[in-house]
Order: sequence, then C-alpha cells, then structure tokens
Amino acid sequence: YPRRHALETQLGEFNLTEIKAMLGSYTKVLFVRDPFQRLISAFMQGMGSSPSFSSFVQDVLDGGQHNASMTWKPLVSLCRPCLVQYDYVVVFGFLRQELGHLLRRAGLPAGSLLPTFTDTQVRWTYSWLSEQMFSELSLQQKKQLSRFYRWDLSAFPFSSSLLTG
Repeated sequence: YPRRHALETQLGEFNLTEIKAMLGSYTKVLFVRDPFQRLISAFMQGMGSSPSFSSFVQDVLDGGQHNASMTWKPLVSLCRPCLVQYDYVVVFGFLRQELGHLLRRAGLPAGSLLPTFTDTQVRWTYSWLSEQMFSELSLQQKKQLSRFYRWDLSAFPFSSSLLTG
C-alpha cells in the first residue's frame, strides 16, 4: 500500500477506508501454531524466569491475557481472524504441504523454493514433549489454559491439541 508505508507503521494507524483498501490489495497468509506448543517453545527458550513448566504456566495464567507476552498471547487477539479475511491459514506441523500449495497458487515452482522440512519428526517430538509437559500441570491449570486459549481453539484447526480434551 503506497501511502505512509514503512516497516514500523501499524495497521491501526490507518483509517477504516485505508485498512480495507490495503487488506484488499494483499494476499493475506496467517501462520498458526497450537497454543500449548507455543507455551512449551517459550518455556524452552527461557522466556520466563520460572524453574519448572508448571510454574511458568501459572505465571502466564496469573498475568492474564492483557499482560501476556506476544510469544504466548492468544493468536485471535494478535491477528484478528474475525476482522481480517485471510486468504490462507498455514498450520505449523503441515508446513511442507501447505507452503507447496501456497506457492503453486502464487504461480511459483514449489519444489525448488521449499526448504527441507522435517514435519513428521517435529510433530512426533512435539507430541511426546507436549504429553510430558501436560502431565506436569494440575487439573485446574489445564482447565485455566483451555479457557485462556478458548478463542484460538475455536478459531483454528487444533483438533489434536491437548487443550481441547
């Protein structure tokens, strides 16, 4: 979008007419990841000062959504899928097939542009790690996390998420 476009310009700085024009002129792609896996990743990268995953989760829950880091804040509050009509939603764990499809739709040769993904290994590893970390949480923490991420779990296809059970 030509007017006032700069790297630091936020969408909210434009008026509604400009926002509609901008969003209509772009192909909008949203990359999403299971919220529980995002929490695990944040913990593993040392995003909090908590000694255990359970205490890290409790810190996240105690902080609430408004004080949450963008790393674990619910996606719905960050990308507004109810307001923005995304052309593609790419789910982490299926990157190879979804990006290949996206590149073909854009008229690009998908095979030569895609890096090597290890989706199957990543899914298996995160499945195992998720189960281990999930077992550390109390029943109350599990319920609170499901409530914390309820809109993400409703908006996106995370059918295998431990938080939906």
